[in-house]
Amino acid sequence: MPGYSEEQLQKILKACHEMKEMAYCPYSKFPVGAALLTEDGTMFTGCNVENASYGLSICAERTAIVKAVSEGHRKFTAIAIASDMKEMIVPCGVCRQSLAEFGVNWDVYMTKPDMTYTVMKVKELLPLAFVPTDLQSERVPARNTAGHS
Repeated sequence: MPGYSEEQLQKILKACHEMKEMAYCPYSKFPVGAALLTEDGTMFTGCNVENASYGLSICAERTAIVKAVSEGHRKFTAIAIASDMKEMIVPCGVCRQSLAEFGVNWDVYMTKPDMTYTVMKVKELLPLAFVPTDLQSERVPARNTAGHS
């Protein structure tokens, strides 16, 4: 059983679709909304925000994560995402890695405009994820990479 109620699930599913309307996407014309549920039941929403310098754009999922983290939250139980595509929306690779930063055993609800969805764990969306504990893994001794003599 997930760490949230059916009522909370319905709330994030509805909110992610509503957040599409807030998207700033003048270049792609591809609005995306997200709603993130924290371990304590707090919901944070996000939308994609594009920039003329494309690399500076931020996806809806990461917007929601940034808002939650900036308010002191680090443990999440579910995120729901929505777009206007007829098929379900899936997180991009950058978002998958961003989700994995906060654990791989929580739920991602990928929705369609008719409110149907598919749910997967973060670890299913990003198998063999590079996670914070990997930075503590045993390493080979460092070699001098400053240049050749």
